[in-house]
Amino acid sequence: MQEWYQSRALYDAVLKLLNSGRLEEATEMAGGIPDRMIRSKALSRIAVETARRGLPYGEALDRAIEAAREIGNPEESTKALMSLAFEFLNMGKVEDALRISEHITDLSSRSKVEAEVALALAKGGDVSRAMKIINSILDEDVKTWAMSRLANQF
Repeated sequence: MQEWYQSRALYDAVLKLLNSGRLEEATEMAGGIPDRMIRSKALSRIAVETARRGLPYGEALDRAIEAAREIGNPEESTKALMSLAFEFLNMGKVEDALRISEHITDLSSRSKVEAEVALALAKGGDVSRAMKIINSILDEDVKTWAMSRLANQF
């Protein structure tokens, strides 16, 4: 329990550093958070904020993905990766969202992210690529849902 409280305190400090623009210090501190889930959350926030600020974020994103994969609980890892993917998708960074989805081991969850990426691409005019992604979705229910949503966009 003490580890959790220490992790929460470090997470709060990471957010303060992040809000004051001290990304390197925030990243260093986040790496020392003992609780894997809280560390993952902190590194995800750093990756998202770095991208939002228009700074190079590739390394921060890689760290966030790795931290999410190391949580140790497949369900929690899936949630963390989905959340990260949707954050990047909401920023219009569809390639990053698609790359993050490749690390999601739960088939249905990965398919949902892929479907949303495809719909975002179609909305942006890249219907051909959207169709390729939809056709590659392995969860048949999600594939059907995505096809239906795509058809309704037109």
